[in-house]
Amino acid sequence: MAYKNYGEDVERLEIDGREFILVGTAHISQQSADLVRKVIEEESADTVCIELDEKRYKALTEKNKWENLDLKTIIRQKQLSTLLINLLLASYQKRLGKKLGVNPGLELLEAANTANELKIPIELCDRDVRISLRRAWSSLSFFKKMQLMTSGLAGVFEEQDISEEQLAELRQKDVLNEMMQELGKAMPDLKRVLIDERDSYITEKMRQAPGTKIISIVGAGHMQGILTKLKENSNTDLKNIEVITPTSPVWKVVGWGITVLILSAIGYIGYSKGLTQAGNNALYWFLANGIPSALGTLAAFGHPLAILSAFLGAPFTSLSPLIGAGYVAAFVQAYFKPPIVAEIHSVSDDASHPGRWWSNKFLRVFLVFILASLGSAIGTWVGGAKIISNLF
Repeated sequence: MAYKNYGEDVERLEIDGREFILVGTAHISQQSADLVRKVIEEESADTVCIELDEKRYKALTEKNKWENLDLKTIIRQKQLSTLLINLLLASYQKRLGKKLGVNPGLELLEAANTANELKIPIELCDRDVRISLRRAWSSLSFFKKMQLMTSGLAGVFEEQDISEEQLAELRQKDVLNEMMQELGKAMPDLKRVLIDERDSYITEKMRQAPGTKIISIVGAGHMQGILTKLKENSNTDLKNIEVITPTSPVWKVVGWGITVLILSAIGYIGYSKGLTQAGNNALYWFLANGIPSALGTLAAFGHPLAILSAFLGAPFTSLSPLIGAGYVAAFVQAYFKPPIVAEIHSVSDDASHPGRWWSNKFLRVFLVFILASLGSAIGTWVGGAKIISNLF
């Protein structure tokens, strides 16, 4: 049978009597969106698989995606870091998309719309974005996390021009494979979670999709991995890669170890040098933690009660790995200075402009969280070092 040639962005495989058509796309390309519609319209597929999970699909189809966020609940569940990473990625893609006059994820939305018009069933084949982000974050060492945050913020704020021609070059398989290899060398754990695991996840979902002819719309960076796994024709246990990796027990030991060390040191100072010295060290710990955390919240233009909560909370949260001063201050900030609807609507645009993090109350909650946490971390090391030195 002669197959229509759509170009090198489309691959076709026949396995066990089933036909899989993969369309590799760029997530901010009008050209990709046009190709997606063409392939779905011209092929009589039984199912269209899309590289989306339920959350991302709703985010693309619902205009009030940020409006529906319950910020206080997210803070209570200690998911502010995950939300921040997701926001930075969304802001970066939206800024590039605006330069090209397209919305990020346009081709994925086009796939869903075209399939619905033709009454072809849709399968959302990607892993829950929250699971992917949390597994990725927990896979990194502390220094790799700092490196990722630094480079991520630089990418969000950096101005750069990109054209459809450059996007076309990025879609070339050899270029993308080279990029994936470079990512694997710099951060192998990150590549394993964000690329390799999702390749396996999407491939398995494609295998489970009903019908004998399946069209899959995926990012070009996943094409080679999915093709390889389809050819291997081996099943993947999805439950194994849907588990959110728990925090390493080492960090819990370190966290509670700091608590035991500081309290024991103050106790021993009281025993060996008297209660007055113990009280002075306890006061030093309180001020060394409270002042930097409060100053961080003040620098974020936090609400007066958020500043006060950072000052009073940091000395105690620093002694517990269960919650940080940043979460306490951020919750108070969100409670007393909730963002208005217009600020929530503009959050993706405002995130790429450093100055707007102070004027947008939604982003200011993140600033309070970051700077209060940073101040508390500084205070913990300064206060701890002083108290330990007083032992001798």
